Amino acid sequence: MTTQITLTLSDDIYQKAEYFAQLTNRNVADVLAQVIALSFSPLTPNTVSTESQERVSVPTLSNQEVIALTELQMESEQDQRLSELLYNQQAGTLTDAERSQLWALMQVYQEKLLLKAQALREAVQRGLREPLNS
Repeated sequence: MTTQITLTLSDDIYQKAEYFAQLTNRNVADVLAQVIALSFSPLTPNTVSTESQERVSVPTLSNQEVIALTELQMESEQDQRLSELLYNQQAGTLTDAERSQLWALMQVYQEKLLLKAQALREAVQRGLREPLNS
């Protein structure tokens, strides 16, 4: 099921979407729909998709699994590549292929960070650890 809507975008955002659509040989509406869908996909309450696309419901995990998730980090190779791509982006030397890689790695980072945060909240609620100091 899909719902059709009308959006008002700034000229700058539209031009960026249009440019990306041209690079990928797609129409602007499809590009924007995908970006929006991917932006919201990791935000489903209490669940986060892992790299294998399976959903993890933190409240249903065992205490041991919750504690393990509080230590979650990116794979060292992914973290290193993310750092390289961020450096290239800041230097203005990021290629189109690298931009796609950067976007994908940022999604992985975002999902792992969200899962870790949910696990930390759950661990505190269960009394498995003290709250982080503010």
